[in-house]
Amino acid sequence: MTRRDFDELPGPDRQPQAVQPGYGSVYRTPRPGSGPAPGNPYAQPPVQAADFVRPPRRGLRGRTGVLVAALLAALLALGGGSYVLLRDGSGDAGDTAAPAASASVDQGDGRGPGGPPFVFDPNAGIQPGEGRVWLVSNRTELGGSGASQHGPWRVGDAVIKAMYKEVTAYTATDGKEKWRLPLATPLCGVPESPGPNGKIVFGVREKDSTTSQCTHLQQVDLATGQAGWKLEIPREKVFDQASELRLAISGDTVAVARAAVVSGFSVTDGHKLFGTPSSGCAPATVGGGAARLMLVRDCFGQDPADGQSVIEEIDPATGGAKWSHRFAKGSNPGQILSVDPLVVSTYNKQEKVWSITAFAADGAVRSQANSAFGVGKRCNGWGNGSGDLHDCNAAVADADTLYIAGGTPDATYPLDVQKTDEVIAVDLNTGQVKWRTTGPDGRVMFPLAIEEGKVVVYVDTDKGLSAAMAVIPTGGGPPRIFLQSPKIAKGPESVFSTSSVRLAWVEGRVFLLNGSVRSPEPKKVDHSLLSFGK
Repeated sequence: MTRRDFDELPGPDRQPQAVQPGYGSVYRTPRPGSGPAPGNPYAQPPVQAADFVRPPRRGLRGRTGVLVAALLAALLALGGGSYVLLRDGSGDAGDTAAPAASASVDQGDGRGPGGPPFVFDPNAGIQPGEGRVWLVSNRTELGGSGASQHGPWRVGDAVIKAMYKEVTAYTATDGKEKWRLPLATPLCGVPESPGPNGKIVFGVREKDSTTSQCTHLQQVDLATGQAGWKLEIPREKVFDQASELRLAISGDTVAVARAAVVSGFSVTDGHKLFGTPSSGCAPATVGGGAARLMLVRDCFGQDPADGQSVIEEIDPATGGAKWSHRFAKGSNPGQILSVDPLVVSTYNKQEKVWSITAFAADGAVRSQANSAFGVGKRCNGWGNGSGDLHDCNAAVADADTLYIAGGTPDATYPLDVQKTDEVIAVDLNTGQVKWRTTGPDGRVMFPLAIEEGKVVVYVDTDKGLSAAMAVIPTGGGPPRIFLQSPKIAKGPESVFSTSSVRLAWVEGRVFLLNGSVRSPEPKKVDHSLLSFGK
């Protein structure tokens, strides 16, 4: 399935911005909370303006062209596999009040109603109990290979994404655009999640160029779409400069990591809280969330083979280490699979193994074991090399168990797996597998949340089936689908590649964000954000 689909460009009254260079690097996304909402035993409670939900993001990309001559034939024969949007208006197919398309169908991207002669309706033929779909495509002009997308974050009644030089919010239930905040220069650093009050801090470039240095921080209120304070990052050392930043927010602190330097700033007003300690191994990257702030350091020896990595929890107010753990030589931290409890993956390229380490609150190791099953590179960290600790889009944990998407290891690359068609439960006290279960019809699954003693998973499209949501008892058992999207939605859902999609589940809706998009072309657009639910 391609990520390029046919559509008309915005009309004269909605001209796109001037062409600018794209921003090609990729960051990541947060993970939904849990708890039932009235009327839906598998939904999360209503999110207030100060709450947020956001998950994962990074990976491979793939796009191919689609022949214009095959448009209607593809739509009629495949029911939306490579689907088309042909109309007079410029909006996307979105939530509709009736199964059939009509001239009054709201296209769901905040640009007004679509129109005849043809409107692709992802809800056409919707059956009772199926979740309604809305879809947004990229209309922003981008240069080069396009731009990475960050999010989705859920704040109040909006779902929000950031890309290139803009932050955009959509109404979570229908995809209508709520607000759009332009930025003066491109993004170059995005944290996993905002602070508890909905405020987030981005890294932005000093000039309107993707080759300029990443020198500034910009605060944005995701609840209102208003830009807050902006400051130039004070240099701590002569070599303190970077083309990208790694950011993590914990409480009122945003930690900023770049080449062997780490600093902390107040999310509220931007004042500096701490800088790089004068001793210790070189800071490499930061991660974590509300529960704790984590720092990874690189310790270099005379021989590269003697190098080691250290992970430590640091005090958000002072930057001081609460505890440290030194990994064995050759083992590199891959991903933070869970923040609370803290669970980290590591990989060893030489030995071609990866492992899971679970930590107690005081930093003591609860368990550490090599894994006999395979997971995607986004979860073991192998081949990533980005310094992004939150790229895994397929793992959640409760107090004693990690639930992660996996499968049979690849025969050639045992660190990896081609198809994550299982959810695997790992005992955090022993490191051993408790149970594994296969996806419906052998389909790919992504654990997104734990609610009422059940693991909530996204079930990907496959074998002519559209995407769905399912639950698995935390004690094990087969997945049970409780939310199905309409059959015709399989086409646009298939566009969201499992190697780069970023997922969030909140209040009975799932949100899929493409990891990257390209500029719109005549009759071709990249799908940006899709959601379905009750």
